[in-house]
Amino acid sequence: MQGIDTATRTELEASAFRRLLAHLDEHKEVQNIELMILADFCRNCLSKWLVEAARQKGLELDYETAREHVYGMPYDEWKNQFQAPATASQLAALAARQAAKEQQQ
Repeated sequence: MQGIDTATRTELEASAFRRLLAHLDEHKEVQNIELMILADFCRNCLSKWLVEAARQKGLELDYETAREHVYGMPYDEWKNQFQAPATASQLAALAARQAAKEQQQ
């Protein structure tokens, strides 16, 4: 992205983020635990990153408002409609991923 000014880069990154949110919204079948196992982030992480970005800009954005933005609806509503219970194998895979991360630190 050399040669692209900061404002344009920010616009491109914001557009990519909106596309990511739209993609996740189109694939509600993808569970947060699966994202955590495979990519070490989930929709809740995106929400926390938004809150942190706002804080760095001197703005207040509470976590629930950020989650509603990321999920496209209140989190509890999304959870009730789309979140499946984690399977034993998912929980084991997540625990293994967390343990591997701890060993790297």
